[in-house]
Amino acid sequence: MFEALTGKLTGVFDKLRTRGTLNETDVMEALREVRLALLDADVALPVVRDFIARVRERAIGQEVIGSVSPGQQVVKIVNDVLVDALGGEGAVALNLNAASPVPILMVGLQGSGKTTTSGKLALRLAKRDRKKILLASLDTQRPAAQLQLQTLAQQAGVGSLPIIAGQTPLEIAARAMDTGRREVYDIVILDTAGRLSIDEALMAEVKAIREATSPAETLLVVDAMTGQDAVNTAKAFNEALGVTGIVLTRMDGDARGGAALSMRAVTGAPIKFSGSGEKLDALEEFHPERVAGRILGQGDVVGLVERAAEIVDEEEAEKLARKMAKGTFDLEDFAAQLKQLNKMGSIQSIIGMLPGAAKIQQALDASGKSGLDQKMLKRQQAIISSMTPRERKNPDMIKASRKKRIAAGSGVTVQDVNKLLKQFDDMSTMMKRMSKLGQKGLMRQGLGALMPQGRRPF
Repeated sequence: MFEALTGKLTGVFDKLRTRGTLNETDVMEALREVRLALLDADVALPVVRDFIARVRERAIGQEVIGSVSPGQQVVKIVNDVLVDALGGEGAVALNLNAASPVPILMVGLQGSGKTTTSGKLALRLAKRDRKKILLASLDTQRPAAQLQLQTLAQQAGVGSLPIIAGQTPLEIAARAMDTGRREVYDIVILDTAGRLSIDEALMAEVKAIREATSPAETLLVVDAMTGQDAVNTAKAFNEALGVTGIVLTRMDGDARGGAALSMRAVTGAPIKFSGSGEKLDALEEFHPERVAGRILGQGDVVGLVERAAEIVDEEEAEKLARKMAKGTFDLEDFAAQLKQLNKMGSIQSIIGMLPGAAKIQQALDASGKSGLDQKMLKRQQAIISSMTPRERKNPDMIKASRKKRIAAGSGVTVQDVNKLLKQFDDMSTMMKRMSKLGQKGLMRQGLGALMPQGRRPF
């Protein structure tokens, strides 16, 4: 979601890095551009002022101006201040230090993704922390809201409070906590009703529920796509309830990123999670240092490795590695790789976690490949699914008539089938070269040795 901001900041810092020396005027000019980039990203004005003042104070000192690589020093200072603005080093864990069942109160406006986030959080706590979770919908305002949460509970494999028509939110909350105690649940997640805008009735209802249940966490769910509206919402809820944590949803959207940068400063509450996409497993801990790295174009390799570790089946990975070493990689293996890649999230989100993401994206745009997305992966999977087992094992046998049949069966063109086969052929060639070079040869010659003739990585 930080593509525009990352692109502008990368441009500013690239200029600084090319300078052998810097004076105070150079630094101030760079900070003016940083200020404009932050404002354009919809960061709250008071937050921008404080941010620039803190960077300026450190950047015009003698340790920067007189250093061997002043440009790099300025980038480091900006990174450090950015991490502080986002909440400091490391993710802030949920507070579960309370007698069971631990109540977690979910609040926010209608449409922020609160109910879906409740389901995501339930799955995360059940799967990762081995907790027994009860989901309870207190939303009597929105039609079918309780049924939606019940469905999400079934998908997550967690408990759901039975629906009793006619009860008030307070009565549902009391019944949820009583059920949690009687049926020995570890955590009860209370999904409150939202409104289209902040009003007295909404705040009075949520306050009453909070006082009745004494939640260990009051999590505010806000849509990152709404920019300054999200910041204003957070401020209002925090003043009324004393929010203990924030969950930013739609972090994979085409937003400018200002909400994420403003939240901590405006509310004082840490961003604990970020959500992207509708899938129930698309909820991640918020690591300020990693997000800062992504904003400054340094990527989030640690996060990418963690995401891959969760998705990749170790046994399958070892099996694939052995096949690669023997040079027997086939379309069945290729399909398995596409399936795992699809599970990792959108192509754009993966690119965003790579160092130099802005430049990679520019290269894709220039080559006309910026449209890489999940649809492409699904199309490729459909093509392979339309092949016979024999064709997947022996791609060389796929000639003109077979291509027509495969294209018709998967709803694509023959050209699409040709593209996939060419992509597979390039990958097979790379695997064979890797096997021949071995680890020492690869270290000597680099990645360029693996590329097909006439091609180089960007």
